[in-house]
Amino acid sequence: MIARPIYAKIYSVKKMTCDGALSEIKKEYSLVKLLSDKNDSLIMQMRHKRTGRDIVLRKYRISVPAYDFLKGFTHKNLPEIYDTYNCEDGQIVLEEFIGGITVAEVLESGRYTVSGALKILNPVCCALEFLHMCGIVHRDIKPENIIVSDTGAVKLIDLNASRIFDSEKTGDTVALGTVGYASPEQFGITQSDLRADIYALGILLNVMLTGKHPSEKLAHGRYGRIVLKCTQIDPSKRYQSIDEFLYNL
Repeated sequence: MIARPIYAKIYSVKKMTCDGALSEIKKEYSLVKLLSDKNDSLIMQMRHKRTGRDIVLRKYRISVPAYDFLKGFTHKNLPEIYDTYNCEDGQIVLEEFIGGITVAEVLESGRYTVSGALKILNPVCCALEFLHMCGIVHRDIKPENIIVSDTGAVKLIDLNASRIFDSEKTGDTVALGTVGYASPEQFGITQSDLRADIYALGILLNVMLTGKHPSEKLAHGRYGRIVLKCTQIDPSKRYQSIDEFLYNL
């Protein structure tokens, strides 16, 4: 595990706007690379000016409770959340930087073998099992959000679309997720739970093996049957847990 960077003290002692907090952060960190700039989020690779350690800074217009919850936890298949700051107009997250290559980048040059796909899916499932145990549904499992680090560790990243399951709610407050990977319930049919992640795992498995969405080309044999089970419209007809998915995988 990498050492924690030094943070500006602003995070725990003062409330301000995200831009104000970013100004304080930039006194301690310099920008290395802009990773993503969208309407609702900004993601940057930052480097501590004194220690030289890199972190990922995420800025969101709407706070993501899962980041607050996971602060202080460590898991071998998830990036460590160093700190969160809930501003008047959004949230800033300081996260472990992971150098490596995404599954999406690998797929640009070819498909995975079955054994190669399993080497990715097993640790992703390990991360999901932990998140589900914490009541967190990831809701955005896709090749771009899985990194194989320079040391060979598989990490599931980006909790922007995640939600904490609430048994008293009947539907998702906000429809989030990536079209093609998001389950039907993420678009307002019912509340999404851990079975939404099972749905996305089925799509991911198929894409890794065939390079295509299952609606275009289904994986052969038993893996095709696993994909079909995962992607049932009715969540009750899917695998009901990560353990059940792994058992059949």
